[in-house]
This record gives sequence, structure tokens and C-alpha cells, in this order.
Amino acid sequence: MEQLNTFLESVGGVLWTPVMLVLLLGTGIFLTIGLRLLPLRKLGYGFRMLWAGIRPGAQKGEGEITPFGALMTSLSATIGTGNIAGVGTAIHLGGPGAVFWMWVTALVGMATKYAEAVLAVKYREVDEQNLHVGGPMYYIKNGLGPRWQWLGAAFALFGVVAAFGIGNTVQSNSVADSLHQAVGAPHWLTGVVMATVAFAVIVGGIGRIAHVAEALVPVMGFVYVFGALTILAFNFTDIPQGLARIFTDAFTGTAAVGGFAGAGVMAAIQFGVARGLFSNEAGLGSAPMAHAAARTDDPVRQGMVGMLGTFIDTIVVCTMTALVIVTTGVWDSGETGAGLTTTAFSQGLPGPGDFVVAFGLVVFAFTTTLTWAFYGERCLEFLAGVKPLKAFRLIWVVGILMGAMASLDLIWNLADITMALMALPNLVALVLLSPVVFRISREYFRGTEASAVG
Repeated sequence: MEQLNTFLESVGGVLWTPVMLVLLLGTGIFLTIGLRLLPLRKLGYGFRMLWAGIRPGAQKGEGEITPFGALMTSLSATIGTGNIAGVGTAIHLGGPGAVFWMWVTALVGMATKYAEAVLAVKYREVDEQNLHVGGPMYYIKNGLGPRWQWLGAAFALFGVVAAFGIGNTVQSNSVADSLHQAVGAPHWLTGVVMATVAFAVIVGGIGRIAHVAEALVPVMGFVYVFGALTILAFNFTDIPQGLARIFTDAFTGTAAVGGFAGAGVMAAIQFGVARGLFSNEAGLGSAPMAHAAARTDDPVRQGMVGMLGTFIDTIVVCTMTALVIVTTGVWDSGETGAGLTTTAFSQGLPGPGDFVVAFGLVVFAFTTTLTWAFYGERCLEFLAGVKPLKAFRLIWVVGILMGAMASLDLIWNLADITMALMALPNLVALVLLSPVVFRISREYFRGTEASAVG
């Protein structure tokens, strides 16, 4: 087992080299240029589409969940350890300058998320259960043609495996560890409770998952951001200096001091880009599976809502975490990951700060489990139809229980590999289908501008 784990670590190290980061970031840059900075120019329009899509009866078109529900579902899978632990890791390894490169990654990643959501809605299908299904495997099959169906199947296969890693066992393990440290709860008890509640939600399908996400994600997001803003209010005079440090270190690097492990501009770029992509999952191909179920009559409208996921996840939530870490002065303390974020919140907000981070990790990890159960189902359905889905849900629940009590080094390494292998087919499809995205985007906004003039 130890030899297998070592082998998987080496494979993951090869896949997640700077080459993969360049592919992910390069695709985002290519789409941003091809769309003529559309996601940045139309950010306000995207928020208007989100607001218009909150009320259940306000949308036209087919689909099972509201556009807002689709966004909250996709956010429930991305807001979590990447925002709390990932930012801490990026700053520890790359210095405060890594935050700047996380921002850059998010700004071009908005174009990637936009294209994913547009293609998901355009090429979605209605399955045997009369549900709208979509995602990379469907826009590969229906957009690129039957000759490319093998690539969609490869994405779906890697997606099923990745779901049991990043979306199942490692999440229940994180929740069990957090609750054990916070209140002394036994790992097995956390596993039983989490598995029971998760099963009660996922048996209701995407509709019930979306309703839970609509309730939990905004509330927990507000609590976390409010806690960060409270700390920043206490350290208001340090914010300009903190921002200046982020910008200057992005181009000059930071000398290693004490327990600080990062040094140089390349470290800031590498870890900022890597953790930014890990946080918002732009290019991974997961979010479009949720957006395909949205009730909408136009792919571009859902694309405008979809791109907000990257903005909210990285530009808003990750920035709050980063500013708290930098302004409280703990960024070079030697702590890393969630430990660094916890240290910053506890120092900036003694007492409640620990609770905000711990509770945030628990809620975000739980909602991630729910959403990745849906992603795993969609991938499995593409490969084998709807018949295995009931068995999948039972196995999923068992995986939650086992993950809460197990050592997961092997699972983490396997998840890293399958996530990289998920991204590759999706990036190929995004580039090859980019002319479709560019064309329907131009046609949509040409029509809306003409309507406004008329």
C-alpha cells in the first residue's frame, strides 16, 4: 500500500506540473480574448441575471432548478477548503504576492466558467427520468460529434473516481477531524450523522440538493465574510499596507523568514495560480453539470450567472481570507493551510474567530459532499444509464462513513490524479467548441442591444 501511495504521488506530481497550470490558465486567457473581455465588461449584467433568476416562477425555459439554485449548487462544491486552507497554503508557500496571482487566475477563469455553462445548456439532453443532464461529456458528444464520444466517456470515468475522492471521503474526513478537535466528537459518530443526512438529501435529486445549497451556502458565506470584515474593521489602518504588500510581492517576491517556505516571484505565481484553480475549479468541468439543470431558455444567460461563481469564490471569499491573514501579521508565522487561516481569525477575533473557521469548514465540506454526489451520478449515468444510480447512492453513503474514520493519503493522491485527468478532456472541448461560444455570445448581445435601442 505504501508503494502504491508513493507511485500515485509521483504520478500526481507529473500531472500537476506547471504545464497543467499553463493549460488551465492559457485556456482562460484564450477564451477571455476571444470573448473580447465579455465576462469583465458584463459583470454587472451577470448579477442582474442572477437576481432575475432567484424567484422560482420568474424564469422562462426548461430545467429543474432556478439559475440561482444552479449557481449555489456549483458554489457549494467550490467554496470550502480552497478558500480556507488553500489561501493559507498559497500565502505560506508563495508569500502575500500569491494572492495577486489568484486574482489574475479568477479574472480569466470567469471566461472559462462562462464557456462551460454556455456549452452545458446548449448541448444538454433530457434523460429517461425526464431530467435535464449536461456537462463536458455531453457537449463533447453533441458538440464535437460521435467520433469524440470516447473523450466524453473518459471525462465521465475520471469524474466518478474523483467524486469519491475530493467530494466524498476527504470531505467527511475533514468534517470528522474538525468536530473532533472542536467539541471532541468521535469520528464514527460524525460519519454516521453525516452519512444519514447526506442520504436524505441526495435521494431527492438535484432539486433537493439545490434547495439545501440555496439555504446553506449564502448563510455560511455571509457568516464567514462578515467575520472577515469584522476583523478587517479592527485592522482598518493595516489594509492599505496589506494590499500594497500583495501587489509588490507579486512582482518582487518575498525573502524566506522564520518558518516561511516560499521565496521569489516564481513561487508567488506558481502557488497563486495553483491554489486559485483549486479553489474555483475553473476548467475542471464540474460546475457545468449543475448549470445544465438550470431553468433557462438561453445558454448565454446561464453563462453570465455561471461566471459569477469564480468571481464570488475567489475575488470575494478568498480575498477576505487573504486580507485577514496579511493584516493580522501572521502570514509568516510558519503555519500553513487551514491552520494559518484559523490562527489569523483567532487573533483578529478572539473566541468567535475559531468558531467561524471551524463551522465554515464543516458546512462547506458537507455541501461539497452533496454536490459531488450529483456530479458523480451524472458521470455514471453517461456511462451506464440510470439503473445503477440507486446503488451508487448507497455506496456513496458508505464512502462517507468510511472516510470519516480512515487515513486518506491514498485517496487524496488518487483524487489529485483524477481531477487532472478530468480537466484535460474538458479543456480540449472548450478550445474546439470556442467558436460556438463566441458566435452565440455575439448574437445574444447584438440582439439585446438592438432590443434596447428599439
